[in-house]
Amino acid sequence: MKKTRILIIEDEVAIADILEYGLIEEGHQTKKAHTGRDGLKVLAEFNPDLLILDWMLPDQSGLDICKKVTASYNIPILMITAKSDITDKILGLEFGADDYITKPFDMREVNARIRTILRRVDQADRSKEEAVEAGGPVLRFKDIEIVTSERLVRKDGKEIELTPKEYDLLLKLYTHRGKIYTRSELLDDVWGYFYSGDTRTVDTHIQRLRKKLDISDLITTVFSIGYKFNSQTDL
Repeated sequence: MKKTRILIIEDEVAIADILEYGLIEEGHQTKKAHTGRDGLKVLAEFNPDLLILDWMLPDQSGLDICKKVTASYNIPILMITAKSDITDKILGLEFGADDYITKPFDMREVNARIRTILRRVDQADRSKEEAVEAGGPVLRFKDIEIVTSERLVRKDGKEIELTPKEYDLLLKLYTHRGKIYTRSELLDDVWGYFYSGDTRTVDTHIQRLRKKLDISDLITTVFSIGYKFNSQTDL
């Protein structure tokens, strides 16, 4: 069975060593880097399946690394932070992180969150396969195209910049047109079961999708329940 490759970018050597030991015990293959610059170099060479990223690095912000990684790679990111403020954590998620964990942490929780992220990636891959079966690698509705193989969205032929979570949310709703999702269900399916943010995160992302793609008529608010993608969409 192929081992999951995990890259750790953490400047505190002791913490990086703890993470490495715990991940190897779980059967993963790991590499470490202690600066953002070295981490990006190892990333390109190692081609990991998941990135564990410290928020504060000596040469650059973990948020900057997060932006660079999500712009060029489709790799899930678990961000480790000493910050306990929920606003900072949400900021990390909106910059492209898939989940976060706060120092000091228990290695059992780290492993549980990694399993959840990898399970969600597997579910996303299956959703992509369903999307391909539903209409090929490029899904079209109105003046919008979803290119599932590249995780990009075009409107009138122009690429629209979506965050990873905005894309995942759009694909989730579109490939299950007509199904009503509660906000909590969307948090579980798109953000993951261990995400501890509130449902306003879903509302914010829905608002952004509607604005960026001009699809307020397609993503419908179901009063006091949640959201659905209009099943009568003209494909």
